Amino acid sequence: MLRRFYDWMIKYATHPHANWVLSLVAFTESSFFPLPPDPLYMAMLMANRNRVWRLAMLCTVSSVLGGLLGYYIGYTLFETMGEWIIHTYKLEDSFGRLRAGFQEWGFWLVALKGLTPVPYKIVTIASGVAHLNLLTFAMASLIARGFRFFLLAGLFWYYGPPIKDYIEKNLVLVTTLALGALVGGYWVIMQL
Repeated sequence: MLRRFYDWMIKYATHPHANWVLSLVAFTESSFFPLPPDPLYMAMLMANRNRVWRLAMLCTVSSVLGGLLGYYIGYTLFETMGEWIIHTYKLEDSFGRLRAGFQEWGFWLVALKGLTPVPYKIVTIASGVAHLNLLTFAMASLIARGFRFFLLAGLFWYYGPPIKDYIEKNLVLVTTLALGALVGGYWVIMQL
């Protein structure tokens, strides 16, 4: 089943609408959607090595724009939509601690959390609730998300075929590690 899903993902990575789907997932993941764009993004990087920089830019811009939506949700819609999102992901305790940290460490919290598998939506919403300076938030988001997506693009551009071969030979291990990083990200945010 895992192999079929992988094959489907690689095949879909060359679909004419794949860029739109990737952009939509990167946008929504930064504000309310639970799944990160990474699986589709990496499949698209593997599918066409010549497009890695454009895909990195697409993911970065989409993620930052989605982050601005998350910021807006926290800034103006927290009592309605923001609390519902935080409650849905059961992040109430960690959200409170993260929110308090924004007074002193706002830029660094956004920049560092934007690099990790920690759910970025909680960072964007907390930034809005804490009324972190919008320019500070946007710059930290651009740096963090850009670094994350361009680093992956650079790795796939430089090591392209060997990475694809490694993933295909060790699909279960790679999937387990990726899921572990995602679950670990949620666990870390719960401990904050």
